[in-house]
Amino acid sequence: MKTRLLGRGLEVSALGLGCMGMTGVYGAPVDRSAMIGLIRAAVDRGVTLFDTAEAYGPLTNEELVGEALAPVRDRVVIATKFGFDIDPTTGQRGAGGNSKPAHVRAAAEASLRRLGVDAIDLLYQHRVDPDVPIEDVAGTVRDLIAEGKVRHFGMSEAAPATIRRAHTVQPVTAVQSEYSLWWREPENELLSTLEELGIGFVPFSPLGAGFLTGKIDQTTRFDKSDFRAHVPRFSPEALAANTALVDLVRSVAERKRATPAQVALAWLLAQKLWIVPIPGTTKLTRLDENLGSVDVELTPDELRDMTEAASKIHLQGARLPQAALDMTGR
Repeated sequence: MKTRLLGRGLEVSALGLGCMGMTGVYGAPVDRSAMIGLIRAAVDRGVTLFDTAEAYGPLTNEELVGEALAPVRDRVVIATKFGFDIDPTTGQRGAGGNSKPAHVRAAAEASLRRLGVDAIDLLYQHRVDPDVPIEDVAGTVRDLIAEGKVRHFGMSEAAPATIRRAHTVQPVTAVQSEYSLWWREPENELLSTLEELGIGFVPFSPLGAGFLTGKIDQTTRFDKSDFRAHVPRFSPEALAANTALVDLVRSVAERKRATPAQVALAWLLAQKLWIVPIPGTTKLTRLDENLGSVDVELTPDELRDMTEAASKIHLQGARLPQAALDMTGR
């Protein structure tokens, strides 16, 4: 497995593993022992970055990831997140965010216990809290780093100006936001900001929550427990309109003797050397397929043609429900 550098000192595998879906979100939770096996299979294949959060489950995803990685703790990087109003003991969730310093500290301590680790390798603020100055949040994480409880600070779905403010208090190692051929908004300002500041980028939903695999079309129906059932861009009308993008990726995949998923991830990896996507899966076959993307090489001409063609496709449907969108880009 090839490696990449996040920020100025966190080396990880070129592709990480997003673990959110292992405890629900895309439908009913999957068998726990099977997910532990999948995470360990990823380690065996060279994956070193594993992404979780207190909000996933809530709480249960961290417990799963911690148990799975306990035997190989010294070989992996565990990233988790705080920032929602979640009781760190019961998992009961409030309506909004909470990044008050006392809550951040309590959330970090609880994550340490659930993960069963002495230090969190990468601690993200899951969403920016408009009621708490970002300098206070960064300062709290800085203190946790000084105490040896956290190693690196990250932010998720934050606006460039907010990232700059946080970075002056505690250097930000990585920013996590959605980015793929299906959602290219980070190209407007975020990527240039991260490059200037020397911050790594960890795209979530690098396959458009499954859309870019080519396995979803306008006939696909999602169970009500699957978050995509409530997302505008997964409505039948939007899926039908956006099929042109999948057709583009599929045509390149056929020429490269790869799968659409591999080409979509290869395009993302080729954008910057400090980009580390974290596709999620609950299937070993999909894990192997995704990891194969690191060996798919797109020429400069192929990258240019793909990017230009994708830019001409008018994509429809918001990427998240409105309530979730209201908490991003702050």
